[in-house]
Amino acid sequence: MKTIFENTTRQELIKRINSLTEKNTAQWGKMNLYQMTKHCTIWNDWILGVDKQGYKQEFMGKIFGKMALRSLVKNDKPMDKNIPAGNFAIKGLDGNLEQQKKIWMEQIEAYGNYSNPDFIHNFFGRMKPDELGIFVYKHMDHHLRQFNA
Repeated sequence: MKTIFENTTRQELIKRINSLTEKNTAQWGKMNLYQMTKHCTIWNDWILGVDKQGYKQEFMGKIFGKMALRSLVKNDKPMDKNIPAGNFAIKGLDGNLEQQKKIWMEQIEAYGNYSNPDFIHNFFGRMKPDELGIFVYKHMDHHLRQFNA
């Protein structure tokens, strides 16, 4: 399975991000291209620990999180379409797409030196490195497929 912690996978994602243009339109969901790229950069900051926020697992996650995580990372099946963005929903419709792409590609590279031992997913809880690597890849792939990249 692909993982964000493999260099070849990161290079594939960077190439796909770099291919995005204003001509790419959503195949599903409510976000436009700018919102999707901004969503991914904010989400990556969370995973990478850039914003230094506290991490806490939600109550429902404590009940169902590990089971859902195992189901998500057990095979190469892509993430389902139309999963709610929750706290990572982007309200603003417009912004600098090229700047967001640049930030996003830099973040993808940063996973080559990932070190955020405090990370706890708000639903899945604490994740093993292999689970996190697969999950991050699947999330990036999900949004790139959303915009045909």
